[in-house]
Amino acid sequence: MSLRARSPRKPLRVLVVDDSATVRQTMISILGRDENIEVTTAADPVFALAKMERDRPDVIVTDIEMPRMDGLAFLRRVMARDPIPTIICSALNGTAANAAIAALEEGAVSVVTKPKLGVRDFLEDSAAALVDAVREAGAMRRVGLNRHLGRGPANAAPRRDVVTDDSPSPRTAAQTVVVMGASTGGTEALREILERMPVDCPGIVIVQHMPAGFTRAFAERLNRVCRIEVKEAEDGDRVLHGRALIAPGDRHLRLQRGAAHYRVEVSDGPLVSRHRPSVDVLFCSAARSAGANAVGVLLTGMGDDGARGLLELHDVCAPTIAQDEATCVVFGMPREAIALGAADEVAPLTDIAARILSRSRAAHERPGAVAMRRFVERSAPSPGD
Repeated sequence: MSLRARSPRKPLRVLVVDDSATVRQTMISILGRDENIEVTTAADPVFALAKMERDRPDVIVTDIEMPRMDGLAFLRRVMARDPIPTIICSALNGTAANAAIAALEEGAVSVVTKPKLGVRDFLEDSAAALVDAVREAGAMRRVGLNRHLGRGPANAAPRRDVVTDDSPSPRTAAQTVVVMGASTGGTEALREILERMPVDCPGIVIVQHMPAGFTRAFAERLNRVCRIEVKEAEDGDRVLHGRALIAPGDRHLRLQRGAAHYRVEVSDGPLVSRHRPSVDVLFCSAARSAGANAVGVLLTGMGDDGARGLLELHDVCAPTIAQDEATCVVFGMPREAIALGAADEVAPLTDIAARILSRSRAAHERPGAVAMRRFVERSAPSPGD
């Protein structure tokens, strides 16, 4: 009996642009382990542009600091001529970190780190994260990438369509807390939401999948364009009205409740849902610590991190929101949460800030005794604890 031949899967074509021969060879070694990834390389952006004229890649992985043309200028050329999902592979020093965050604003979809020393060993240790980033970039639909590129410039004036109070506000302890999670495409989605927040908005705690060394620069750039305070979270930081705390790269972030306020705990620990920081860890801690006084928001990203945590929030009667498919760069994490029945509502990105504010007011006004009783009765263990 003959078996019908199955047509081979079309490989994902990846172009690695880096002036280091060691990095290029290591990238070939790591990415080449996946039979569905085909790797070519270029020693600098000028060579890369010439190669792309002959053979268009599906994904680009590029350094920032290179001869003849830097990675940011190269990215702008790519996005202006023929947008291709691009990953930044850069060192952790301050200059490169700021340039990498600028690259995200110019259209790059994610960042992976390059060490100062021991390139081969570092990339071997980070092989899974690198392959995941390439797969996520390859999964982006063209419409998603075009939408990602359509965000406003980083120096644009803060949004005013949701803001209700532009006057200074004392940083008082938040009674309702908003917890948000995002991955690929999340840097610009978060900016879209946070720019719309008024100075008296409820406290916000965020996990964005991003390597160590970049989250501080990301928070600082958001702080410059938003009315609210945005900072990289430190262990023990209080959750205050008009403040957003972003999980440091490579550290888990949990919400804890004190006698009169919420605070955050920053800690090490194993990967949860393949990530550190993990959205599931944050969401599950919020379900335990805040119950119905939390609002959960799950944004664009590949995989399922945050889906189980959003369900735990839903089960304690906390309002839950998932970004809709039409406005996601990658509709992975929200899709998984929706499939679990974890989302009370599914909303386009432009509506989420207003819905957060509305849900926060409702959560604050509603008694939470029934929700907390339901939570205590739950017997299933929480991820990351």
